[in-house]
Amino acid sequence: MQTAFTAAQLADPEIAASHGEIRKCVHCGFCTATCPTYVLLGDERDSPRGRIELIKAMLEDGGAPSAQTVTHVDRCLSCLACKTTCPSGVDYAQLIEHGRAHVEAHFRRPLGERLLRWVIPHVMTRPRHLRAALWLGRLARPLEPLLETLKLAPLAALLRLTPLAATAPIRRDIHPAEGETRGRVILLQGCVEPAMAPSIREAAIRLISRAGFEIVDAPAEGCCGALSEHLGRTDEARAMASRNVAAWEAAGPFDAVVTTAAGCGTTLKAYGHRLGAPGADAAAKARDVLEFIGQVGLPPVTRPGRLAVAYHAPCSLQHGQGIKAGPAALLAEAGFEVRQVAEGHLCCGSAGVYNILQPELAGRLRLRKAANVTRTGADVLAAGNVGCIAQMAGAVAMPVVHPVELLDWATGGPRPALLTPQRGA
Repeated sequence: MQTAFTAAQLADPEIAASHGEIRKCVHCGFCTATCPTYVLLGDERDSPRGRIELIKAMLEDGGAPSAQTVTHVDRCLSCLACKTTCPSGVDYAQLIEHGRAHVEAHFRRPLGERLLRWVIPHVMTRPRHLRAALWLGRLARPLEPLLETLKLAPLAALLRLTPLAATAPIRRDIHPAEGETRGRVILLQGCVEPAMAPSIREAAIRLISRAGFEIVDAPAEGCCGALSEHLGRTDEARAMASRNVAAWEAAGPFDAVVTTAAGCGTTLKAYGHRLGAPGADAAAKARDVLEFIGQVGLPPVTRPGRLAVAYHAPCSLQHGQGIKAGPAALLAEAGFEVRQVAEGHLCCGSAGVYNILQPELAGRLRLRKAANVTRTGADVLAAGNVGCIAQMAGAVAMPVVHPVELLDWATGGPRPALLTPQRGA
């Protein structure tokens, strides 16, 4: 693709990086078949190659982009299915991140949008704040239909995503390895997951300990920066990354930083891009929990699952990190009957905070994914990201759990709370 950046613009490292990626795009169109928004809307501007054109023009012109350009940039889920498909190796993540940062810096949004985009990082990246917000959300849950009627879709989406049951704070301490110690890992604390689904972390602790690894917390660690990236706040995301790297170094020697949220894993593995050499060292040790268990080996199976499991691969795992067959293979090794979901490459609509900011499109993707999951006839849906779990819960008539909960159960842990005794008894 031809560009018209000036020499002065190309002196900016971010412009130079985006310029290089833009020029790789040959407009072949392979990305359109895997882009969820193009599949739904059929609008070229809502395809990856269309957005690349818009971002190119926006960066070349500088200054405030048009409202129409912002609309199409905002509709991108950052699922990165296009990156998996692209034969030219375009780093679309670089381009959409740069585009969002430019929009954040130069475009003044309506007041309601500004307020929502202020609230999201101030609540969702702080587990205590989020826990309080979830308590209020459960009280207000009956108001969801009214908010839809009043065309307050983002607020209605927030209530729909609120779990019905309250959660208890998770334990924060050192967890010794079971048997011979094979190594030492830091388990990412996370932001949303501790408040919405602490059972996932508890299952991961048991499973990793059973695999022979000591688990430690890094007390000064905070949000990985994923939500800030989704909102175009790159400086904020960079500060979060820097704080986390310092916190991990202070925790002493470790073999891996393990996360149970696939979205966080994609962000952690990009710390080298964000911070340079210090971030690259940390990024090299970042592992999704399913990736980690696949590498070190699943502990002996003591209770074969005997459940039919529909496995939903989060976009951040299969496209962002390139981890595809491993999680399903682990579930099969644990004795579960794994059933593939049709259109597995398409996003469920969660995508960080997309289901809050773009509830109409996210809702359509949710229903499409639910229909495909239901057609598997499975007993349970397993999804490796808390956002996907929250998005799909209630959309399908089966429990939705993290694969690590099933693997923990199969290797000696407790039955996941959402499973009835009849399922896999």
